[in-house]
Amino acid sequence: MLLYRDGDAGAFDALYARHKGGLYRYLLRQCREAAAAEELFQDVWMNLARARAGYTIQAKFTTYLYRLAHNRLIDHYRKHRHAAMVSFDDEDGEAMAELPDGRERPADDALDAKRQAERLMALIAGLPEAQREAFLLQQEGDMSVEEIAQATGVNRETAKSRLRYAMARLRQGMSE
Repeated sequence: MLLYRDGDAGAFDALYARHKGGLYRYLLRQCREAAAAEELFQDVWMNLARARAGYTIQAKFTTYLYRLAHNRLIDHYRKHRHAAMVSFDDEDGEAMAELPDGRERPADDALDAKRQAERLMALIAGLPEAQREAFLLQQEGDMSVEEIAQATGVNRETAKSRLRYAMARLRQGMSE
């Protein structure tokens, strides 16, 4: 980001290539509408481009990027109060239907894995918004508790609690 701030356009390409997938999935799972996620995705990158001249290192770049995304989501929710929240699937329900691991599995194992993935997606969708966001930031953004706190504007203990409660609910739901 420092290179991009200082005028290296190629640095933007590297940032975009490295973070586009996780950022898009985070936005899609938060707002659950592909069209809205695409618009938010573009807005976040545009905001990044606009803010580049004033960028200073205060945290990891991912924390900065996901903070931009978090703020844009808040604006989106305020504008569209009816917006649905997180989903771990696309509109056809197929995004995580398969869990490839490079090995062939018997049909029963593949069906069981698909059912478990669907169950996990439903559980994630059922989490309270703050817990879901903390979980997705950890999973999609590979963020620590401290980084989640910074990205969402809460203190470390609040972020830690949200993540702990989310994990407990997911574990409990998967064991049922």
